[in-house]
Parts: sequence; C-alpha cells; structure tokens
Amino acid sequence: MQRHSSNSSLTQQLGERWLTLMNRLQEDPKMAQVMSTKTGQYLRRRPFLALALLLFSAMAALPVGLFLLFALITIVMSVVGFVFFEAFLLLVGGMTLLSVLSGIALFSLVVSIIVTGVFVTIPNLLRNYYPHVTKKKESEEETPGLKQQ
Repeated sequence: MQRHSSNSSLTQQLGERWLTLMNRLQEDPKMAQVMSTKTGQYLRRRPFLALALLLFSAMAALPVGLFLLFALITIVMSVVGFVFFEAFLLLVGGMTLLSVLSGIALFSLVVSIIVTGVFVTIPNLLRNYYPHVTKKKESEEETPGLKQQ
C-alpha cells in the first residue's frame, strides 16, 4: 500500500507540474500570438496532431543539426583543401617556370659562348691557313680610296 500511495503522489506532482507548464505556455504572449494564427487554431482543435508535430520537431532537431554540421564541415574542408591544392599547383607551376627559365638562361649562355668562339676563331683560322684571302681583303679595303681619285 505504501508503494501505491507514493506512486500516486508522484503522479499527482507530475500532473500539477504539467498543468503549471501548460498555463505558463498559454499565458506567454509569443505563444498566444502563434496560437491565434490559423495553424495554431487548427493544432488546438487536434491535440494528437500537435503532440505528433512537437515530437517530430524535437526528434528531428538532432539529425538535422548533425547534417548541417556535417555540411558545414564538408564545405570548410573543401575550401581549405582547395586553397592547399591551389597553393600546391602554384608551387609546382612556379618551380616549373623557374626550371624552364634557368634552362633557357643556361642554353643562351652556352650558345653565346659558342657563337663568340666561332666569331673569334674563324677569322684567326683564315688568317693563319689562308693568308692570301685575308691580304686580298685588306688590300681591297685600302684601295677604294685610291681608285676614286
């Protein structure tokens, strides 16, 4: 018997708390504004549907929140990954450009050394091995002034 009376007093306390909560919600001006709309009046006439909607909203909050958190984290990771990937691509492109420019500089240096060497050695070879060709040119260079007179 003792147990039965403690259960009924507990049930009575829960009922009183429920009624005070309901009274407080009904007296709230924001709740009164919501309940004065057509949707609020419709739900007031159908308490089972209102309870189902309340339970669905409460239970759907966690999965929707988790999904939104997942979407936000995915977007942030995509942006961060894109930035890192873009930086990596710029690094690879910059290193490639640096390598190509270094190769072009080395190639132009080698070609200029070869061309300079050719321009220096060919006249010396011609002077040493074919002196009559170079003397003929020198005499032609000296005589044009004499031929004009």
